Amino acid sequence: MTGQPMVKAEGVHKSYGAAHILRGIDLEVQNGEVFCLVGPSGSGKSTFLRCINHLERIDGGRLSVDGELVGYKQKGDKLYELKDSEVAVQRRDIGMVFQRFNLFPHMTALANVMEAPIQVKGESKAVARERAERLLDRVGLGDKMGNYPSQLSGGQQQRVAIARALAMEPKLMLFDEPTSALDPELVGDVLDVMRDLAESGMTMIVVTHEMGFAREVGDSLVFMDGGVVVESGNPRDVLTNPQQDRTKAFLSKVL
Repeated sequence: MTGQPMVKAEGVHKSYGAAHILRGIDLEVQNGEVFCLVGPSGSGKSTFLRCINHLERIDGGRLSVDGELVGYKQKGDKLYELKDSEVAVQRRDIGMVFQRFNLFPHMTALANVMEAPIQVKGESKAVARERAERLLDRVGLGDKMGNYPSQLSGGQQQRVAIARALAMEPKLMLFDEPTSALDPELVGDVLDVMRDLAESGMTMIVVTHEMGFAREVGDSLVFMDGGVVVESGNPRDVLTNPQQDRTKAFLSKVL
C-alpha cells in the first residue's frame, strides 16, 4: 500500500440546520484497504460515507478520492462546487451498496447489473452482458440471472446490488450497513461476497455492526460517536483492548 491514500478526509464538517453531524473528521484509507466504521446510530458514519461520493455536500474541510477533490475544484485558495455532470463522472469510480437494495423491480437480476454500464458508460449490450453474467456468477447467483427482485430473498437482492456496483468497475466500494436489513440467516452469504472482494484487493469502506467481520477482514477500524473519531487502529486491537471509555461502553453492548 504505497503512494497517496485512496480516501483522505481533512477536517470534514457536515450540518443539517442546527444539527452538527460531522465535527472535523480526519482519516485516511489506503489503496487496497478494508476500512471499517463502527459506532452507535446517529454518530455520523452513514453521513460520512455519503459525503465521499458527494451524495451529501460537506460544509467544511476537504475530502479527496485517489488524490482528486470530491465535488469541488480548487482555484487559488478557494473551492468551487463542481457541476452535477462533473460529479457524476467522479461517481463512476465509486461503487455504493446501501442498506436497502434499490434494485429496479421491473428488471431481471441480469438487466439490473447491465443497466449502468450501458446507460452511463455507453457500453455495448454484449460487453455489459458478459460482465454482468460473470459478476452474478461471482456472487453466487449464476442460476438467478432471469429472476426479478420480487423473486429473490433479501440476501440475494443485496448480492445483486453488489454485482451492480461492481459492474462499473469502481476503484472504491462503499458499504452502508449492507446486512442490517437482512434476516440473520441471510447475512453470511453477503459477508462471504464482501470477504471475497477484500481478498481480491478492492478498497472498501464498510459501515457495519458485524464486529466479527470487522475483526476478521478489516485492516483498519474507526469508532465514531457524536460526529468525531473517538478511536482508531487495528480492528483486533480496538475490539479486544479499547483505550477510550466511550469505545469500551459501546463494545460492551455489541460484543
